[in-house]
Amino acid sequence: MANTMQFDLVSPERSLASLQVTAVQIPGAEGDMTAMPDHSPTITTLRPGILKVEAPEGTSEYLVTGGFAQINGDSLSVLAEKAIPVGEMTRAQLDELIAEARASLEAAKEQEPHSLVDDAAKLLADMEALGTHMSL
Repeated sequence: MANTMQFDLVSPERSLASLQVTAVQIPGAEGDMTAMPDHSPTITTLRPGILKVEAPEGTSEYLVTGGFAQINGDSLSVLAEKAIPVGEMTRAQLDELIAEARASLEAAKEQEPHSLVDDAAKLLADMEALGTHMSL
């Protein structure tokens, strides 16, 4: 078993990370999971949450609002809708994300089938919970 694997985190705005890691905790849509070297190939969608990266140089955390993760035995690529290093996150940024989630919920209530309303409500709840988790 290899000790590290290649990890890449990108969002539409920028590339946030490209390094060798020992483990990455992923906020998967079906539940949290940890990817490590020699992990079985997997593709999962992400829910809003904290992506925790463990590398030989230390640990880093990123807030992600959704996206996809592709895990191979020797690499992990995360394509995030939005990703912000937790250390750079401000209350104003979180308030903006919550406002966007609230607007999505309201739009879904007016125009979409019930299942999309439930999805939008879950998104809003996840975004509000992140503020509590991050003490913002």
